[in-house]
Amino acid sequence: MEKSKVYFADMRTSSTCNLQQKLEKLIKKAGIGTIDFEKKYAAIKIHFGEPGNLAFLRPNYAKTVADVVKSLGGKPFLTDCNTLYVGGRKNALDHIDSAYLNGFTPFSTGCHVIIADGLKGTDEALVPVEGGEYVKEAKIGRAIMDADVFISLAHFKGHELTGFGGAFKNIGMGCGSRAGKMEMHSAGKPYVDQAACIGCKMCTRNCAQDAITVMDKKASIDHSKCVGCGRCIGVCPQDAINPAQDESNDILNKKMAEYAKAVIQDRPCFYINMVIDVAPQCDCHAENDASIVPDVGMFASFDPVALDMACADAVNRQPVIANSQLGERQQEHGDHFHKIAPETNWMVCMDHAVKLGLGTKEYELITVK
Repeated sequence: MEKSKVYFADMRTSSTCNLQQKLEKLIKKAGIGTIDFEKKYAAIKIHFGEPGNLAFLRPNYAKTVADVVKSLGGKPFLTDCNTLYVGGRKNALDHIDSAYLNGFTPFSTGCHVIIADGLKGTDEALVPVEGGEYVKEAKIGRAIMDADVFISLAHFKGHELTGFGGAFKNIGMGCGSRAGKMEMHSAGKPYVDQAACIGCKMCTRNCAQDAITVMDKKASIDHSKCVGCGRCIGVCPQDAINPAQDESNDILNKKMAEYAKAVIQDRPCFYINMVIDVAPQCDCHAENDASIVPDVGMFASFDPVALDMACADAVNRQPVIANSQLGERQQEHGDHFHKIAPETNWMVCMDHAVKLGLGTKEYELITVK
């Protein structure tokens, strides 16, 4: 297969070109202008950052991408789906509050924030995954699937389950509804934390399979009836219903690639990774540890596999920062991400994405000054 083109710009600036201007130049050189945006809805998928985390991308970068889309005639919006775990982004109201708290407002970015899977994380589109080994029908946030054009704007960093979080993490895991996230994390069915349950029966009213009963003000799930749709997780006001979290990291990586295929197949897509503030864990944490390597730069491509490969290679070429998790382990050489999270193998996702026809690991790196 022919090598894919990945465009790269470092973080150096001058009196005539700041970082936002450099990002604009990069994505234009990478060919974003070849996409027909005229009167098209364009979803810009981004992570708004869990409150307390400061490693997430600055909203200024989102504004740059949104402004380019608008200059090409498009109608951009920033989007993400609700989280499976308890935190500041588990429903649309909290999620938008968190986005605004971290600076992602219509006034700072020039476009609106839409939480793609709705108020409680249950507004999803069921998308067939052709060639899916583990996922036959992905549960994707509806607003993302309603968009005409899809753009991934990802913060490239470490991740405790997938090795790193780049384009595929932003797309596959990020675009799954709460039930979709459960499917990627779990081979089993959800269960009820009896200590947290108050017996309100919201789950029973939303279970189409009559799999949930409440006795003595405590709910329980009959797994012989449960189909694993995850709607009970979304509607529980106490966050008392949880996924099993019993899937291996390798299978999680493969499911994530299959979810990404559901999102990006059959429409124009463009991918941007910002390899800056490379924290060892995901921006879903309510804190961020020190960066493990120096800032590298910004990357863009039409091939998400080549893009993530180029970013991983670039990070692994960087010196380790002494006062970091990686520096404390005195790990200078080899795969930085594997050394941070030894139970992970991010190449599984890349290999599976290639198998699904989503791109190639072979790339030509083109530097944009």
